[in-house]
Amino acid sequence: MREATIFTSINLSGYPKMMKQLSIDCRIQSLFPVALASLLVLGTARLALDNFKSNDSLVFRLYGRPRDERHRTPIVVSPDDRLEEECNVFEGNWVWDNISYPLYTEESCPYLVKQVTCGRNGRPDSFYKNWRWQPNGCNLPRVNPLKLLQILRGKRLMFVGDSVQRAQFESMVCLVQSVIPEGKKSLRRVPPMKIFRVEEFDASIEYYWAPFVVESNSDHATNHTVLKRSVKLDSIAKHGKEWEKVDILVFESYVWWMYKPQINATYGSPYEVREYNVTTAYRLALETWANWINSKINPHTQTVFFMSMSPTHLWRWEWEPGSGGNCFNESLPIQGPYWGTGSSLQIMDIVHDILQQLKVNVTLLNITQLSEFRKDAHTSVYGERRGKLLTKEQRSDPKNFADCIHWCLPGVPDTWNEILYTYLLKNHHNFL
Repeated sequence: MREATIFTSINLSGYPKMMKQLSIDCRIQSLFPVALASLLVLGTARLALDNFKSNDSLVFRLYGRPRDERHRTPIVVSPDDRLEEECNVFEGNWVWDNISYPLYTEESCPYLVKQVTCGRNGRPDSFYKNWRWQPNGCNLPRVNPLKLLQILRGKRLMFVGDSVQRAQFESMVCLVQSVIPEGKKSLRRVPPMKIFRVEEFDASIEYYWAPFVVESNSDHATNHTVLKRSVKLDSIAKHGKEWEKVDILVFESYVWWMYKPQINATYGSPYEVREYNVTTAYRLALETWANWINSKINPHTQTVFFMSMSPTHLWRWEWEPGSGGNCFNESLPIQGPYWGTGSSLQIMDIVHDILQQLKVNVTLLNITQLSEFRKDAHTSVYGERRGKLLTKEQRSDPKNFADCIHWCLPGVPDTWNEILYTYLLKNHHNFL
């Protein structure tokens, strides 16, 4: 045998011939089981080690990769991923692209709620899905789902805000879910949260319902008051407990503030409710949020974004003087400069002021202007009201029932996430 040959080749000259042969035989007999056992142990260990290193390792499938290895995972940044420093991704125009857009379809993403599936709900045109945002002088990197998941490995990404922000959450889930095998992804609802888990990357994409960011009487995810809104302008601790350990936070708060020029709120005393001008209340609420950011966010381990306001298109006369109606039946973006009354410059100024005063860096994603052009992309009469799709009679009355606040998916929120992806890619690259 091979093992015997190895051991009998040892030079034992100098011993009597008979004793030498007897010694060799005894050693072979005694060492053979040890050698065989050693080879089996080494072979098994090598097989286990190779399997442990494999992406399909049972150990990794059961327990996930070690956190230090997850954080060391390199992200290959190609030339197409790089964005010139001087490029302003928020200035540009919408170009028709029915080749590479949409980035997914309603049919390919089972995680969309009925409120945003305009095509499935009967919208006759699909043009709104085929517009691509083109920044001036540069290109947005196309979202690579696997690369995005690598960035999110071992992390939590949470969107915080109202139903507009929920659409951005659903968009992000749809952008990545197609590359995740069945059984390795899940979506569960734990009010006021939705949590999409990606098991093999130990990652989650989450949504947290907080329409005013600070606490209010509208904080219940499904049973929230719309008409009698009251905000606790100095209270955020309850929400904040759910945000403290999150790696990437994306905040948004606007539409719920704009129902009326005044809003009922408390500040200082939880029992003294009084009427505030909306802009005054918004500033106080954002100051409370800013104090929480400064005291609770670790800039070395956490990243924070703030989405500027999502515009509304409630009055057609603003982009087509002399006409009536709203966003209903619109099928093309607005061309040229446009800023509607649905976007408050006062609110924009407040956001800018608060972010400038922060000690912790928060990146403003200014999606307002690029979204202003998209009067064609709202759910209009092809969405829901109070959890139910509009009836035939309601659809025939767009003046009263067209939703010019929420967006169809696929659609505009995908572009918001393309921009967010660009910043995540840039930030990750900088830390390598």
